[in-house]
Amino acid sequence: MLGWALTFFILAIVAGLLGFVALAGVAGEIAKVLFLVFLVLLVVSFIIRAVRGQSVV
Repeated sequence: MLGWALTFFILAIVAGLLGFVALAGVAGEIAKVLFLVFLVLLVVSFIIRAVRGQSVV
C-alpha cells in the first residue's frame, strides 16, 4: 500500500511539472488517501500484535 502511495505521489509531481494540474491534483489526493489507509492499518497491526503479546518491532 505504501508503494502505491509513493507511485501516485511521484505521478502527481511529474504531472504537475508537465502542466497537467487536474491530473496532479487527483493523483495527489489518491496518494494522501492511500497513505492514510496505510497508517491506519499499521497502527491496527501494532495494536493487535501488542494485545496478543507478540513483539511489535
